Amino acid sequence: MVYKFTVSSEKVLQIAKEIATRLGHNYIGTEHILYGLAKEENGVASKVLKKQNITADIILEKIEDLIGSNSANKVVVLGFTPRTKRVIENSYAEAKKVGSNYIGTEHFIARHYERGR
Repeated sequence: MVYKFTVSSEKVLQIAKEIATRLGHNYIGTEHILYGLAKEENGVASKVLKKQNITADIILEKIEDLIGSNSANKVVVLGFTPRTKRVIENSYAEAKKVGSNYIGTEHFIARHYERGR
């Protein structure tokens, strides 16, 4: 399926790809998406994360601690993990639920935020 993204969401995906490449990861995982959401400061998600004191720097530190970095090697990012694909699918469903044809940054975190309430 082809999804439509807002400018901010497209930027999140680009940032996710860039950080995955920089860390030497050959996939885009949900951790890279989360980093992108925090880093893309124009999106609604970034504002929500900031209110919870979650920053891109903190997320990057956790990624490096938990997964590691292999930045010495040049890698080609092969694509999204199955979990990341599911997050995008859920984001699309969330966007449709509120009558939007575009996935915004807020749709990436909507279901997760509701569960935490």
